[in-house]
Order: sequence, then C-alpha cells, then structure tokens
Amino acid sequence: MNKKSIVEAIYEKVGFPKRETAAIVDAALELVKSSLTSGEPVMISAFGKFAVRERKTQQGRNPQTGEGMTIPARKVVSFKVSQVLKERINEAHRGRDTRKTVFQDR
Repeated sequence: MNKKSIVEAIYEKVGFPKRETAAIVDAALELVKSSLTSGEPVMISAFGKFAVRERKTQQGRNPQTGEGMTIPARKVVSFKVSQVLKERINEAHRGRDTRKTVFQDR
C-alpha cells in the first residue's frame, strides 16, 4: 500500500473530496515526520509505536572485496507493533496452512 492508495481508501470510506483527503494524509504524515525528527516517539493506539534510536558504530565487511570497514553510528526509526494489531494479524492467518505437502492433491 502506498500513499496514493491510502488517500483513495480514505476518500471512499469517508467521502471527503480527494484533494482534501490528500491534504489530511499529507498533514498527518508531516506531523509524524516532525515528531520523529525532533526525537519524540509516535504512538498510534491499536497500531504501534515509531521511535528513533541510536545505532552504535559497527565493524562490517565490503562483500565485494572482503575488506573490513567501520560503519558509522547513526539514528534509525524503529517500529514496534501493538498487541492489538499483532493479534489481529495472527488471527487473520490462523487456520491457513501455508506449508505445501507432497500429498496435497491426493
């Protein structure tokens, strides 16, 4: 799902004009971006929590040359799914056997 499909889904569900719906989605995403940029976590009830965290300097290796290198410290956005959404996802997949067996067609 991308931003365009989110706008379309909200437009169909709520009925606001598409231009207004797009402006609302843009404003909401801008609020999330500005909060994360300032270091504040963003918690959306029944969805999850976005937070900025520090990654330490790491030792890595260039896969082409095998040469060791240092990966600098940086900030990354992490997401932790809420228990409500986790249960909903698992409930949707419960009962669906995704493993294929040799004897499936018999």
